[in-house]
Amino acid sequence: MIDREFYGPWAVVAGGSEGVGASFARLLAQSGINLVLIARKPGPLEQTAAEVEALGVEVRTLALDLLSPGASEAIAEATADLDVGLLIFNAGANTHGGEFVESDPADVQKVIDLNITSQLQLSRHFGARLKARGRGGLMLVGSLAGYLGHENMSIYAAAKAFSRVFAEGLWLELKPHGVHVLELVLGVTRTPAMERAGLRMDLPGLKVAEPDDVAAEGLEHLPHGPVHVAGGNQSTAESRSGFPRDRVVQRNADASRRLMGR
Repeated sequence: MIDREFYGPWAVVAGGSEGVGASFARLLAQSGINLVLIARKPGPLEQTAAEVEALGVEVRTLALDLLSPGASEAIAEATADLDVGLLIFNAGANTHGGEFVESDPADVQKVIDLNITSQLQLSRHFGARLKARGRGGLMLVGSLAGYLGHENMSIYAAAKAFSRVFAEGLWLELKPHGVHVLELVLGVTRTPAMERAGLRMDLPGLKVAEPDDVAAEGLEHLPHGPVHVAGGNQSTAESRSGFPRDRVVQRNADASRRLMGR
């Protein structure tokens, strides 16, 4: 349960249809916070909306691809009449894999636009509203991938590194105005997206977190930014931050190949 007076009465969850986003929606609804859920797929979006509406809160849905032209403007317009106290940006994903030098520049740009550009647009819009309001929170959902370079997903990893450093700066800027900022760093989490990607969740010793657990962890640590590593992965994040970089990066690459069954 989180403070409805501080983070409510409305929260916006981008990427709120399934996995961790749906878990955030349920937990916020249980705290009596009304929701604006944004996701690309109408089916799962409406299913989650119906589930949280049954908990007694108001829900608005936007079936919207954040990569579509005018998406951020549409979100701003749809929420203009609401007192939004919390933005959760859970929409980042890796939409392209492969060697960078062999990549289609348009596909690379989509990764950047989803994970960086749209995040900046929504953080700026709602961050300004929260600053004027004098309370509330911004949560950016990140990834352990952002702690080092990865082959065949170098742009996604770099985008997640950007998000973490951006959150630290935003935390400094908004802290004097009563606004909490947190980058919630996730490791391997049992979500539909991870399953569709074909990750081997059964590898011995692999830490696999559940969506409900990491969502609850994120809300608990929201007042204590700028960064929280969820799912018991703090030591992993620290090990990925060390030197010498060649050994750190190569060791992780070997482990990632095993995870993907290569």
